[in-house]
Amino acid sequence: MPKSKYEFTVILTQPDELTEDLAEALFAAGCDDGSPESCNGVVSIDFHRESDSLENAIRSAIAQVNQAGCVAARVELDASPLNVSA
Repeated sequence: MPKSKYEFTVILTQPDELTEDLAEALFAAGCDDGSPESCNGVVSIDFHRESDSLENAIRSAIAQVNQAGCVAARVELDASPLNVSA
């Protein structure tokens, strides 16, 4: 089955600040396809993940986030379609 690219954001409950150590831990855990950021005490990671399904993409991202010592609160999906054909 061919892989597709899925875009979603994982919002963390812990920690509440993005540090260089946290960014390195996320990268080391396999989140190298994610862009971490923090705003108003909330850390989130925007993922662009290739997988055979959206569910597997999200499950693997959350597992890697947990492996980095973080706690995922929720996942947000982009409302716009990834591929638009005329």
